[in-house]
Amino acid sequence: MILLHTTRVRRRRLGVAAAAAGLLATMLAAGPAVATPDPGDAPAREKLSADQAAETRSAIRNGEIPAVDQVVHSDNIEHLANIPKDALPGTNSDLAFQGRYAFAGNYDGFRVFDISNPEQPRTVSQVLCPGSQNDISVSGDLLFLSTDSSRSDNSCNSTTQPATEKSSWEGMKIFDISDKRNPKYVAAVETACGSHTHTLVPERRNVYVYVSSYSPNAAFPDCRPPHDGISVIKVPRESPEESVIVNFPVLFPGEGPDGGGNPGSPTNPGVSKTTGCHDITVLPSQDLAAGACMGDGILLDIENPEQPRVIDRVQDNVNFAFWHSATFNQKANKVVFTDELGGGGAATCNAEIGPNRGADGIYDIVGKGKKSKLVFRSYYKIPRHQANTENCVAHNGSLIPVKGRDIMVQAWYQGGVSVWDFTDSAHPKEIAYFERGPLSDTTISTGGSWSAYYYNGYIYSNDMAKGFDVLKISDRRTDAGERVRMHELNVQTQPDYFDRHGRFDD
Repeated sequence: MILLHTTRVRRRRLGVAAAAAGLLATMLAAGPAVATPDPGDAPAREKLSADQAAETRSAIRNGEIPAVDQVVHSDNIEHLANIPKDALPGTNSDLAFQGRYAFAGNYDGFRVFDISNPEQPRTVSQVLCPGSQNDISVSGDLLFLSTDSSRSDNSCNSTTQPATEKSSWEGMKIFDISDKRNPKYVAAVETACGSHTHTLVPERRNVYVYVSSYSPNAAFPDCRPPHDGISVIKVPRESPEESVIVNFPVLFPGEGPDGGGNPGSPTNPGVSKTTGCHDITVLPSQDLAAGACMGDGILLDIENPEQPRVIDRVQDNVNFAFWHSATFNQKANKVVFTDELGGGGAATCNAEIGPNRGADGIYDIVGKGKKSKLVFRSYYKIPRHQANTENCVAHNGSLIPVKGRDIMVQAWYQGGVSVWDFTDSAHPKEIAYFERGPLSDTTISTGGSWSAYYYNGYIYSNDMAKGFDVLKISDRRTDAGERVRMHELNVQTQPDYFDRHGRFDD
């Protein structure tokens, strides 16, 4: 294992960078009506030319990038464990936590880990239930799983079926996890255009689920335009089989067949047209939510969880291609939005793409209540150029709960895991990192960390190809986070980490 200094920046050669930029341009020009997919939807395996591959291998020999599969990290990060894929061969996706368990989504189902000893995680169960992305959350005895691929029915034995067929099914699946060794499928709710991601708004008797989906098509009976809102599902805890859609709030009202969201290309070249939301993060303690909605970023009032209302809306038609996800800071006066340039399947962490595209956008929340406004402050992107065979772009992360500072851990696909400080909104900086070298030095192969989250003193990462990783950061700037203990964590249902009702004692 090689230890590298945190501030090291690898210099990449322009020839290979330009080749990757060409592939990226091709991907973005694929068609304005098609939403940018996450990489598991359309895995990239683009073979480089012999000259391009030779340049990549030369950069590896010169130490500009790590060797294939080589693990590197800053000296304040320790790699404690890796659990490879097992019975579920699909793409690993999101993570959720409860007590001593971690729940890991996979395009073929989900896996439950016992993390009571983080250095030696153990598999408790694996559930086969295909349906990308299998975005995952837990609340009490219930587990929620998103299906965003057209299936023959709502069972775990379903097969793929065209969305043009009325009988096809997409939506939310609900499992009983009171017995972690034997999860039981108990309910399903079909939603318009499926469920790419979802977000829980938990209450004592009910759990509300905000379902994000996009890419309507006039040929799809259950997913026709305009699709300018989200589905709200009400799930009774004691009788989840009675779950039902209670609202479809329109977030982008407007004239015409596509609603009033960002029109995308050709009006705004290189920007995704808004036909729904990709992800929503709620902050229940403040009755706030932030939505990453393709071509738009929004701030929402969720005081009435059945009727979320837009407070403010922003666009970035210069550097943002696809608004992907959002994270509040602890004081709820900032939001970090991510841009998933190239859909997560392209090499965008290089000199040619630069520091402002495929990055995080940091916004201050100015004002209070219904008069709050999102004000742009800066971009953050990992300071290490990656190989042009590595898909790399901003992706899922969470806060590290340290009072008085805004520190986040974040996945960057094959760019690895970055820990960064945005206490000064205008001058964010990386303080730690972990990554592997490219999966290949000849082919653009999809892999890397999908989600990297901090939970009870450790960082957990679900690598799309390599499996489940456990990391430990030891740094005076983050050490205080170890004292904050959570009983449950769904990152898109962002907790008030310093509310004593959110903690538990060992």
